[in-house]
Amino acid sequence: MAWYTALVLAVAAERLAELVVARRNTRWSLARGGAESGRGHYPAMVALHTALLAGCLAEVRFAERPFPPVLGWVMVAVVVAAQALRWWCIRTLGPRWNTRVIVVPGLPRVTGGPYRWLSHPNYVAVAAEGLALPLVHGAWLTALVFTALNAALMVVRIRCEDGALARLPAVDARA
Repeated sequence: MAWYTALVLAVAAERLAELVVARRNTRWSLARGGAESGRGHYPAMVALHTALLAGCLAEVRFAERPFPPVLGWVMVAVVVAAQALRWWCIRTLGPRWNTRVIVVPGLPRVTGGPYRWLSHPNYVAVAAEGLALPLVHGAWLTALVFTALNAALMVVRIRCEDGALARLPAVDARA
């Protein structure tokens, strides 16, 4: 259990690093006239992600979930891949990446990096991590509850983000 606790705490530390980047990027975006959308669902998202981390540890400890070696190691690889994808998104979007939905007017939509293939690759990383992190140590109930609630939240979040991006003027890709 100690190594699993360390893994969950490492993911929590990574999330705190994201918040530092997001705060810096929020200041950058707002200084350039950025407008935030979807403030109403943001607290639910923060609560859900915090509950994921707590749920992983609580379920493993109190339900005495065993470490399933084959599934566990595969899920560790998925967690690592999800982190890599998330940071690829952060790097690709640069100062435009955020945990909030903030669109800076006049900037073209990003179509490089993982956005070349997916409209919302960061949410793929979130979904993969939310399923895999609990399953590393057999916390199937946490994985199931998080995945269901996250899917409902992502419907709201993606609609919000797509709506905010749709208000940007079209950019001629040939220019």
